[in-house]
Amino acid sequence: MSTLSRRGFLATTAASAASLLLPGRVRAQSSRLSLTATTRTIDVRGRAASVWGLLGSNGQSGLVLDPGQRFAVDLTNSLADPTIIHWHGQIPDNAQDGVPDMPMPVLQPGETRAYDFPARAGTHWMHAHIPAHEMMLLAAPLVVRRPEDVSADRQEVTLFLHDFSFKSPVEVLAEITGGASMAGMDHSQMGVEGQAMGGMDHSGMDVGATGQGDMMAMPGMDGMAMDLNDYNFDAYLANDRTLDDPEVVQVDKGGHVLVRVINAAAATVFWIDTGTLPDRLVAVDGEPVHPLAGSRFGLAMGQRLDIELDVPGEGGSFPILALREGARERTGVILATKGAVVTRLADMSEADHPAFSGDLLQESALRAITPLPDRAPTSQPMLMLGGSMMPYVWTINGQTWGTHVPVTAKSGERVEIMFHNMSMMGHPMHLHGHAFQVVGVGNKRIAGAVRDTVHVPPMGMVTVALDAGEAARWMLHCHHMPHLSMGMMTEFTVSA
Repeated sequence: MSTLSRRGFLATTAASAASLLLPGRVRAQSSRLSLTATTRTIDVRGRAASVWGLLGSNGQSGLVLDPGQRFAVDLTNSLADPTIIHWHGQIPDNAQDGVPDMPMPVLQPGETRAYDFPARAGTHWMHAHIPAHEMMLLAAPLVVRRPEDVSADRQEVTLFLHDFSFKSPVEVLAEITGGASMAGMDHSQMGVEGQAMGGMDHSGMDVGATGQGDMMAMPGMDGMAMDLNDYNFDAYLANDRTLDDPEVVQVDKGGHVLVRVINAAAATVFWIDTGTLPDRLVAVDGEPVHPLAGSRFGLAMGQRLDIELDVPGEGGSFPILALREGARERTGVILATKGAVVTRLADMSEADHPAFSGDLLQESALRAITPLPDRAPTSQPMLMLGGSMMPYVWTINGQTWGTHVPVTAKSGERVEIMFHNMSMMGHPMHLHGHAFQVVGVGNKRIAGAVRDTVHVPPMGMVTVALDAGEAARWMLHCHHMPHLSMGMMTEFTVSA
């Protein structure tokens, strides 16, 4: 994953300034970017692994846009399978949102599709909106820089997190779900790439055999245990690498660093631990928040964190670790000044890491720099999040995709959605086409962060406010891929 130093900013800024002198028509013709969905090979603990990816014209994973640059991208599918890409964190018109057949069909092998919309600034990402494809690592960073990013005297580092299995996604999902799939799911066969795995018979599920059902007692819940992890993956990756061979990023003594963390994992929540480096959380899901000091912050699947760090004047080597919740596995990158000794780190901690977000303390502490304007809501729907490990079924208001009842609103209306999780697993809930503000944690009202993905812990309640956008059908779903594949999705239907 490339990094951009402040010295590199000068060259790119000069190039950007020169481009401003060009006529608009020429700029539009010359500024289109290309992106290719393709296969690639990565090394996982000395073993070659064939995965998928989204590569720019420079051969690097993902895209970085300059301030004010449009998302003008030609996406080519060079895979052997039809697929489609969702621009997570962006708010394009509905036709460009990237959901199978809602309304655009998937891209066929060899097909190229043009996208063009105003880019929303911040740390975002892009991924296939078919669970099995996302689990093939068909995902990449999508960073849209702000003017203050260009002028700031700091280096930028991207930390892109995955969970990885040498088994195919079909096999992994079959093990997790006990061989079940959403037989009637017409969302481009979202279950497992069009391969039905039988009906809804979950009787063959062996929790112990697959390492599922990692449990942890929740404080204050009379000993009730929450299920933290569905599956023990073979590896946990930071920028496609494991901690036995991590990326080492050179930083300056006394320098300032902005780490853009993206949790692209299919089913893993992480803590980001900066160790001895004091840090400040300055944005979530691409939206600035009032700085929150700390050395450990959590993020669920689909979420992003922007963390500012200060490198000591004497320099050294500084691991930035991603710790799997409720388990000992960890991954990460190393920041090191020139000449510093980089010590090899074990990929397992000495003890299990705690569960994330059960108390919602982190979410409660976040405050948006630019909150939504105060308005009375037109409607306040409640979405009950339910499900269980055995049988492996996950629901919204008791329904799975296909029998779901949409949340409805008229364009421009203020809507407050309460997510009430009645299950023993956390659910990162993501809404397409909108940014929302967290306005309630439990029964407490707050003026929280602006986000597009909020983690709702077991037995927890989170309320978000939003202004309904374009009249269209927008997906609203859990970003835990096995939960999504088993139907934990509804839609936010906006009418004119």
